[in-house]
Amino acid sequence: MKKEILRELEKDKFLDYLKQNTHYIKELKRNPESYKKFKKEIKDKYKLNFTDKAKEVINDIELISNIISTIN
Repeated sequence: MKKEILRELEKDKFLDYLKQNTHYIKELKRNPESYKKFKKEIKDKYKLNFTDKAKEVINDIELISNIISTIN
């Protein structure tokens, strides 16, 4: 695998995800340009997109709000 791809994996903290999805290792070795595809699929699969994180925060706020209103 090219060093640039390895650096990107380390920078984006995707090495653990790559270990869990080993079929990407072969693909990234053969075609380093597929890194963008790998990154998008991992973000979608593990819900690492900004919108997913925002939804999670909103759900947490609603939960806290419900707990507070129940206590009062």
